[in-house]
Amino acid sequence: MSEIDSMTQVADIQARALLALAAVDDLPALDEWRVSFMGRRSALTQLMRSLGSLPAEDRPALGAFANTARRTLEEALSDRRREIARAQPEAAADAIDVTLPGWPTPRGGIHPTTRIVREICAAFASMGFSVVEGPEIEWDHYNFEMLNIPRHHPARDMWDTLWIDFEDADGERPMLLRTHTSPMQARIMESTRPPVRVVVPGKCYRYEATDPRHEWHFYQIEGLAVDRGIAMTDLKGTLYEFARRMFGVDRKVRFRCDYFPFVEPGVDMSIDCFLCQGDGCRVCSHTGWIEIMGAGMVHPNVLEGVGYDPNIYTGFAFGMGPERISMLKHGIEDIRLFYSNDLRFLRQFS
Repeated sequence: MSEIDSMTQVADIQARALLALAAVDDLPALDEWRVSFMGRRSALTQLMRSLGSLPAEDRPALGAFANTARRTLEEALSDRRREIARAQPEAAADAIDVTLPGWPTPRGGIHPTTRIVREICAAFASMGFSVVEGPEIEWDHYNFEMLNIPRHHPARDMWDTLWIDFEDADGERPMLLRTHTSPMQARIMESTRPPVRVVVPGKCYRYEATDPRHEWHFYQIEGLAVDRGIAMTDLKGTLYEFARRMFGVDRKVRFRCDYFPFVEPGVDMSIDCFLCQGDGCRVCSHTGWIEIMGAGMVHPNVLEGVGYDPNIYTGFAFGMGPERISMLKHGIEDIRLFYSNDLRFLRQFS
């Protein structure tokens, strides 16, 4: 085929395409037109691919002519698309106009639990504590026995345990979803010589009914300090400083006796209600105080179990629920909101 014949064929394709385009009146038909006259198997595309068979001196002119025809059709296609969109607004809603700017990508935010965990860990890190993590699937040996809670001890009833369906040679189930982050006390002391100062954030699991104050899975932050000469005054001073950093420098604290199998003596720590300033309100159950964590001096049996001499080393431990801390700081009334994936709730912390 000669150069003149090829140009005539291109002009003919362009004329037929423009004539057919004028009759298109909806977007589906417009897409069919694009495939027929500009697709990979269209006559114009096939002709442009055949340029290599022409004499070298004929190719530039014919190539330029064919490209001009293609640009003409592309412009006509864009014009016709806009005309149809104006005539059919409902069709325009589904159309993609590549000439318009894209939709902005929504920005995410840090989950409120992650935010408060980082804030708590940063407070203790500034006091010399390291941050470590541990396994969520734990051995009974670390979750209970190394924490002065031997098998069949009534203290095990304090934790509604989710056991892993795995039996050992004795027919016992030695694995579970950890009920607290305290097992890391034993794990860390087994592999570390004093001094020890760590906080352990992580998720815990308990088989219990959910309500505004309880979840079956939740975060906990465990703290441990062991060294020569550590006393109850060190525990009180450390936790008092933490309360001031989290809830304000004017906070007051209160320690009362409590029982935890792995500490002796054990205490619960409360702060004066920052809403009513201790006068009594609904948040503090009209007592003027809000409990935020349990703590105590590490039990000598726990120290002996990891090879520490309790006559030389002493220490303190504490544990808190970061979701509870967040609920107090932000006035959140239902812990289930943290895990409901409700964007109306989560966006408030973005």
